Amino acid sequence: MTPAGSVGGRRGRWQRPRRFDRNLVVIGAGSAGLVSAYLASALRAQVTLVEAVRMGGDCLNTGCVPSKALIHSARLAAESRRAAALGLSGPPLAVDFAAVMERVQAMIAAVAPHDSIERYTALGVDVRSGHARIVSPWCVEVDGAPITTRAIVIAAGADPIVPDLPGLAGIPYLTSETLWQVRSLPRRLLVLGGGPIGCELGQAFAQLGSEVTLVQQAPRLLMREDDEVSAFVTARLAADGVRLRIDHRPVAIEPAAGGHRMRLAHADTETTEPFDALLIAIGRRPRTEGYGLAELGIGVTPARAVETNAWLQTLHPNILACGDVAGPYQFTHAAGHQAQSAVLTALFAPLYRARPDYSVMPAVTFTDPEVARVGLNEREARAQGIPHAVVRYDLGELDRAIVDSAAEGFVKVLTPPGKDRILGATVVGAHAGEMLAEFALAMRHRIGLKGVLGTVHAYPTYAEANRYAAGVWRRANTSAAAMRLLARFHRWRRGGGDAATRPEPLTPGAPSP
Repeated sequence: MTPAGSVGGRRGRWQRPRRFDRNLVVIGAGSAGLVSAYLASALRAQVTLVEAVRMGGDCLNTGCVPSKALIHSARLAAESRRAAALGLSGPPLAVDFAAVMERVQAMIAAVAPHDSIERYTALGVDVRSGHARIVSPWCVEVDGAPITTRAIVIAAGADPIVPDLPGLAGIPYLTSETLWQVRSLPRRLLVLGGGPIGCELGQAFAQLGSEVTLVQQAPRLLMREDDEVSAFVTARLAADGVRLRIDHRPVAIEPAAGGHRMRLAHADTETTEPFDALLIAIGRRPRTEGYGLAELGIGVTPARAVETNAWLQTLHPNILACGDVAGPYQFTHAAGHQAQSAVLTALFAPLYRARPDYSVMPAVTFTDPEVARVGLNEREARAQGIPHAVVRYDLGELDRAIVDSAAEGFVKVLTPPGKDRILGATVVGAHAGEMLAEFALAMRHRIGLKGVLGTVHAYPTYAEANRYAAGVWRRANTSAAAMRLLARFHRWRRGGGDAATRPEPLTPGAPSP
């Protein structure tokens, strides 16, 4: 027999409370946690939000907000140099790196009220500062103080991955979390990692004046993108002065005169790269330790994420995980999307469960210019054996891009052969992230390229490129027989069916018939 108030099976060792202090406890106040707490409170649930370090999590304090503020300053510096080179201005702006980094902190402070304790308290959320630990499926301790709850959402985020590299532990190095403490521009910066973070920050520091070397162990940058996208970004980074070491494997860190150097293996040879500062940017690992998962038997995936089902439920169905700690994406917008599903399931299961939909998940790499994608690209379509056709429109043909001196890049759309349904879109160029939104909306609501083509787009805007790409598809999928029939129709309308009866062509200045 199971004792009254307890649960048998895998939960038999814990006593289930007869009453609960909260409907929901959320662990972590980053993107996923904030959305979870906001939605739960909006649905009139009693919710506690626990954060051990800083409200806003990585996105506000060490990720999206500071990196985009830095990139903005770096682009201004690059544009100043380009204008000077074209004779459009005086000497390039001198970069005050300390001022740049102070502006970064000012931007964090400007955004912080959106994620503050005061705001969430005003929304009805019980916000606790402290370390959370799950001690049973229905109890979370915050610095030892227990809170009983019907459901728990784990939104603990992720940490930068640091490789096990000989010599690394003996030197100071930077990650995407510690970079923001720097106030002196590194003369020689070595960036380890050629994914989105490495490409964005490496290019930004080069634009600000550092001598940047980027080391990528893989055979190209941005391995998830198509080859031509990788090639485009490679060329742009090189144009901004980034020295690229592609297909180079880091071997060890060694002392060198005036600093350090990294030994690299490439094919059958070894080389060294000296540096004054090292930025590790090889990815992020979910935070799954230190708050009781192992004690509850909750497992992790091979990618080290919390193991969940399709509804984000763990081994214990009332404990859910979302955001970076759950994967498979590490995007702020993906975290928010998962949080909505997790909260609805947490509050209403088993009466109702919400399953996150990953079919339309946009992603943007904020290099200069940007790379934006939603749905399939060519590489993925080929790997999955999905039949597809490709339409492409080059931004060099777009009026707005031409007058802005930003006529680089392209729009590429995948469709099933002969159909206008959008399987995926990639945009490379200025404002690519903004342009992508139309394709994401179209895919989400099953609007094909015919719908995009039939929508009036303001002139002159970058978004017109989407409509022109749809026009490329229309021309490629127009029946030649239909065009011949149309030509015959117009010939008939002109009053004749053969050359003898056709009117003479008008000459300049001749009166109209």
